[in-house]
Amino acid sequence: MHNYDNVEFEKRFNQMVDYCMKSGRINLNLYTEYDVKRGLRDSNGNGVLTGLTEISDVLGYKFVDGKKMPDEGSLYYQGYRVRDLVGGFRDRKFGFEETTYLLLFGELPNERQLQEFLDILGNWRELPDTFVRDIIMKVPSSDMMNVLQKSVLTLYSYDENPNDISIKHVLNQSLHLIAQFPLISVYGYQAYRHYHLDKSLVIRHPKPELSTAENILRLLRPDGQYTELEAKVLDVALVLHADHGGGNNSTFTTHVVSSTGTDTYSAVAASLGSLKGFKHGGANLKVQHMFADIKAHVADWEDEEALRDYLRKIVRGETFDGAGLIYGLGHAVYTKSDPRCLILKEYAKKLSAEKGCQEEFALYERVERLGKEVIASERHLFKILCANVDFYSGFVYTMLGLPEELFTPIFAISRISGWSAHRIEELVNGGKIIRPAYKYVGTHKPYHTLDERN
Repeated sequence: MHNYDNVEFEKRFNQMVDYCMKSGRINLNLYTEYDVKRGLRDSNGNGVLTGLTEISDVLGYKFVDGKKMPDEGSLYYQGYRVRDLVGGFRDRKFGFEETTYLLLFGELPNERQLQEFLDILGNWRELPDTFVRDIIMKVPSSDMMNVLQKSVLTLYSYDENPNDISIKHVLNQSLHLIAQFPLISVYGYQAYRHYHLDKSLVIRHPKPELSTAENILRLLRPDGQYTELEAKVLDVALVLHADHGGGNNSTFTTHVVSSTGTDTYSAVAASLGSLKGFKHGGANLKVQHMFADIKAHVADWEDEEALRDYLRKIVRGETFDGAGLIYGLGHAVYTKSDPRCLILKEYAKKLSAEKGCQEEFALYERVERLGKEVIASERHLFKILCANVDFYSGFVYTMLGLPEELFTPIFAISRISGWSAHRIEELVNGGKIIRPAYKYVGTHKPYHTLDERN
């Protein structure tokens, strides 16, 4: 065995990196030649049809005389328009649990069914004995999505029959995970805050009679207090993130992994890995970091010319992260509007009034309006752009006092409802294992023994 010093090892390892880059690079022209649907999208940006679902529908355009035309966006859960659902919750305090029931069972519950469902979730919010101490506290992580993944995979060991994929058992597993995700996320953050940031450790038990949104705020805050509007806004955010069709990356991951016949914990852990990415669930963090950068460089938030100039620099890749993106603007499906964004924006405005953040809300509105103009001008785009749900969600979470470490886990706490519904749908329909094709574009080579190689 050779002993390399640090400099020599670094040199040789960098050579390995170069080999990886060289061997992994494919001629981009081949994607056009073979009509490869990169990202499972065609040349017009439309998703390639890979499955069928009844769980949710995402509409962003309409067809007029056979032509695809921009339209106001609509999102439906089990056939019900989400805006109507949120409007129906106005007379009651919370709607996320009712939304979860709808996604799982296909219909809205009556009062008795809803109360039974609330009782089940309330009773199953607790984690197994010693789980918090042995799993969450002993190896705290700075990334709560990793805490969720680790915890979900460990819960496999607490299940007497974890590989049972009968619908009855999968529903049982799913309801437990839906109830437990808020605890895992908040307890994971409290452990990180204590062991990494040297802050006081506060661990509370959930209250079964409280909603998911109320329990999150109560478990997170040192005094356990929250206003009715705060809990309502968080509840609405959970409703809006609960599902988004079968083609979004993490839900498609649920279908792909479930189609293999694997266990629920493995399927959910895979979906969590997908959601963690900054192109998916981590996008609202990018929006928040972008706004922090804008505030640092534009002194007068009401100076539209100064804002426009700085947004041009962002789009040209001259500042912020150099990616040339105004995060939170644009969507793969929605054209004129993202219905989730419109609803969340309404509640962001209400919350900004309660928190005294009206000037900051006005900045977001200004960047939303000017950003569209700048992108259209700089990119010479004729495509209509809209703000997506990530544009305001991070702002809402910040006003609620949620730490950035929990932004993506909040998404997961909501989306586990949709993942569970899609997993059950995949299993009920007993489809084939999902296996798309990849074309080999390398060359076949003769084998040479070790002593024959240069």
